[in-house]
Amino acid sequence: MQLNPHLPLVYHPNYSFSFDPNHRFVMSKFAYLYEHVQNLGLINDNLTQPILGTPEPLELVHCENYIHDLWHNRLDEKAMRRIGLPWSKELMARTFTAPLGTLQTARLALKHGIACHLAGGTHHAHTDFGSGYCMVNDLAFTSETLIKSGEVTNILIFDLDVHQGDGTAAMLAHQPYAYTCSIHCEKNFPFRKSASDLDIGLAPNVADSEYLGVVDDTLSYLLNTLNPDLVLYDAGVDVWQQDGLGKLDISWQGIAQRDHLVLKRCLEHNVP
Repeated sequence: MQLNPHLPLVYHPNYSFSFDPNHRFVMSKFAYLYEHVQNLGLINDNLTQPILGTPEPLELVHCENYIHDLWHNRLDEKAMRRIGLPWSKELMARTFTAPLGTLQTARLALKHGIACHLAGGTHHAHTDFGSGYCMVNDLAFTSETLIKSGEVTNILIFDLDVHQGDGTAAMLAHQPYAYTCSIHCEKNFPFRKSASDLDIGLAPNVADSEYLGVVDDTLSYLLNTLNPDLVLYDAGVDVWQQDGLGKLDISWQGIAQRDHLVLKRCLEHNVP
């Protein structure tokens, strides 16, 4: 696939910061991704940096008490243990900036046809609690913002992370103009799943061919049926066969084919 040096990209340097290198969550991955994209020659005047975030914009979709308690380090030990990350000012800066980055990426996609955020996809965050390394839900926030502003009529959230997008599903359950689809490993976190508009739970050890067939059939059906104004694609790479938490058997080549397939189908339907 030919690389596009004009692809709109969104990134903020605060996405990665000094963090325990032995922690299961690799905080440095965002900086490494930026460096990789830069080394490919894909960063020039196409890079946009979101403004620094604060709790107030997130009040659109999150409980006000929850996000302000999170911001000011007032959550109890149980709530923080459920999130799985130690509180710090640096963590709060990246946590509240990233959703603005996802929103900015969506607006760039509406303008240019495609855009990519070098972070995001915090789909385990719920209205009033965080979970699974996710504290605020950028997908729900972006969807509600664009729908309520009238910038779009309907949105498809196409979530291909190996874990089900439970927070997004719950937060958008009563938003008729946002359609949530999650294709994930069924026997994996979260073990109490929220109902998406469409959930496809895969058995462990599913490999490339079967996986790509499910992705293609599902996305083609949804694009034809929903005709969305925008697709928010959560391109989770934890489906990789060597991911310690994944449980699927998808190769790097399979992931590349999947991403190419998703973008190709959206372009064929003229959907940003």
